Amino acid sequence: MADGEALLRARFGIDLPGIDIPDAIAGLIDRRVTRRYTDQDVPEPLLDALLAAAQSAPAKSDLQQYSIIVMRDRPRIQQIATWIATMDWIATAPVFLVWCGDMRRGQKLCAMHGMPHANNNLDTVLNTAVDCALAMSQFMAAADAVGLGTCPISYVRSHIERVSPLLGLPNGVYPVAGLTVGWPQFRRPVSMRLPPAVVVHRERYDDTRLESDIAAYDKRRDPVPAASLKNNDIYPPRDGVGWSENAARQLSVPERFGFAAYLKARGFELA
Repeated sequence: MADGEALLRARFGIDLPGIDIPDAIAGLIDRRVTRRYTDQDVPEPLLDALLAAAQSAPAKSDLQQYSIIVMRDRPRIQQIATWIATMDWIATAPVFLVWCGDMRRGQKLCAMHGMPHANNNLDTVLNTAVDCALAMSQFMAAADAVGLGTCPISYVRSHIERVSPLLGLPNGVYPVAGLTVGWPQFRRPVSMRLPPAVVVHRERYDDTRLESDIAAYDKRRDPVPAASLKNNDIYPPRDGVGWSENAARQLSVPERFGFAAYLKARGFELA
């Protein structure tokens, strides 16, 4: 039997009595991100099995509006790592997957049957992104189950104008996230999450205790190292910064503000 109390304490930094953790989900609560990989390859039959697990995820109206680009060529993976610059460990992964929202397939289905594609709108962008995220999440859970490690990379969207031609993405297809895949060199510590009281709402939204709960959460977590703080070029780095202030440092500066323009240029109307 899994030690559910210990798993929850590691994940949230507090005791959460009364929660039973079945063995079947203990691994999900104990999940760690992996950012360093061994030289061992991921066998193609195993990768195909994990991709089949990903495709078994739920999809909006069974439309399955996503595509997965599998990258194994080391120089091409290195190219993405070089563009991102701050994540050199990407190049140590034997497999790099790029998960893409895909409206193009639906457009072609409509053309095949002589019907107009009438759902080129903002809702379609959301649906394609959610389909993509659900499949990626299921892939990650399957990878963890067999001992592989993964790490999602949203920064592929920070270099979308380079990543898209590298992958030959046509109009109607856009990258949502990258994912490194490989055998971990070591297990990283569990990343402490916000307490359920902040994230889980019963019947209706209620954040009346947010400030006090966040203050307690900041105290439970180790301060962010000054060199790892977000936007040090804008806010002077200093010691003792907690999670919430570092999150504010990141959220106060626009990220990927050209994303909407990119989507419009790729055929998304966003209406």
